[in-house]
Amino acid sequence: MGLILAAAEWGGEFEGVLDPITSLFSTPIIFGEDWRVAGVSLYFNRATFIAVVMTLVAVTLFVAAMWNPKVVPGKLQSVAEMVVEFIRQLASDIIGPKGHRYVPLLTSFFVFILFMNIAKITPVFMLPPTGRIAFPLFLALITWFVYVGAGIREQGFGHYFKELAFPPGVPKALYVLLTPIELLSGLILRPFTLMLRLFANMVAGHILVVITLVSIHVFLPSLPWGSLVGVFGLVAAPLVFGFELLIIGLQAYIFTMLAAVYIGSSVEPAH
Repeated sequence: MGLILAAAEWGGEFEGVLDPITSLFSTPIIFGEDWRVAGVSLYFNRATFIAVVMTLVAVTLFVAAMWNPKVVPGKLQSVAEMVVEFIRQLASDIIGPKGHRYVPLLTSFFVFILFMNIAKITPVFMLPPTGRIAFPLFLALITWFVYVGAGIREQGFGHYFKELAFPPGVPKALYVLLTPIELLSGLILRPFTLMLRLFANMVAGHILVVITLVSIHVFLPSLPWGSLVGVFGLVAAPLVFGFELLIIGLQAYIFTMLAAVYIGSSVEPAH
């Protein structure tokens, strides 16, 4: 942001005043401002619209890939099968023999987050819905309900919370300190950090992309010396986008992997 302010002071062909930093995260209503059901607003803002479009793109690609599967798969079918097989192996390695039942959920997590993140570097959109706290929060809450529910189903209500609060093999005197920590960690910190990690990385990446593009736009016309900064930004832009593409995939993988770890700890507590 300091670079953008410097560009504004430099002059060049920049006119007007810069929007406040909060404008990077604004989600103006696109349509449906008056849509209400039982007093609840159903309008579409920019983030929601992008999320719907990217979800439809992901669903369309997977349906097209598996609509008429071949014994010798084509490119699209091969990619879809690779994604599912990758998540199946992840679930098997982390959760264990019972992991296969969670493959659809984990695959949905991975694909949904991947496509939401890709919107960050998609022309026209240039905004990741996962950079809005509601989306990571929703995904984290789903994970929480699944791993707590799985623990109760596999171990029973009383046994699950007993194992969570009183880990076996620990001296009883330590439970005074350990039990509150374990309950806080297992029931609150897990979903909170899951949400925060995805949200913070997408916000930071969004700011980095915006600063890079705006710096090019503002500095490049500022002859003679300001243009050097603009050229530097122009050269750095592919590196920034390449780095963000790596983060996009990495964050989808990390969220899915941690969800599998939490489920695995409930399904197979000794695993």
